[in-house]
Amino acid sequence: MFAVFDINNYHQLCDLLAEQDPDLAGILNQYGYPPFWSRPNTFESLVHIILEQQVSLASALAALNKLKVKIGEINPESFLLLTDEELKACYFSRQKSIYVRDLAQKIVNGALSLNALASLPDHEIRLQLKNVKGIGDWTVDIYLSFILHHCDIFPIGDLAVVNAIKSLKKLPKDTKKEDLLAFSKVWKPYRTLAVMMLWHFYLEERKVKI
Repeated sequence: MFAVFDINNYHQLCDLLAEQDPDLAGILNQYGYPPFWSRPNTFESLVHIILEQQVSLASALAALNKLKVKIGEINPESFLLLTDEELKACYFSRQKSIYVRDLAQKIVNGALSLNALASLPDHEIRLQLKNVKGIGDWTVDIYLSFILHHCDIFPIGDLAVVNAIKSLKKLPKDTKKEDLLAFSKVWKPYRTLAVMMLWHFYLEERKVKI
């Protein structure tokens, strides 16, 4: 059975990791606990993650907000009514329009159920979501971490996480992803919590530099 975390055990699990890893303890000592980042298990949330692929968080949020102004509640049925030009006016690229349309269509025709995903193990969720055009491992990792709160997810495709580990552990810039994945095993079975701490470290360090 897969393990999940929630707001009630979030700090406890962060403390557990900090006891095992002095560098993670240093993050807590310097910057406190990471925010409890969480999103509901909805079509809108998954659209938001797709919009965040390979762009800034601010750009993705701007597109999501523009879409909200256009259609109100973001649901698959309303999204499928939009034309290419309407989506372009909402800052959707051609590719992301294709991706979200495919997601919406699969939900509408019953090929995908977000509610059903919540009770499935990681590998099954990954298989189902990756059947949607444009959804790869990074998108699934973020979905599992932010929305379903599975405990042992490590998004090796996330640049912020990769850079945070290299900085925190003083690793060479050319450290391979395979080596980072091997390194992350010391945080099992709570790698998601370690990732939350790494994101927190990354964001706070950028504030300091700015």
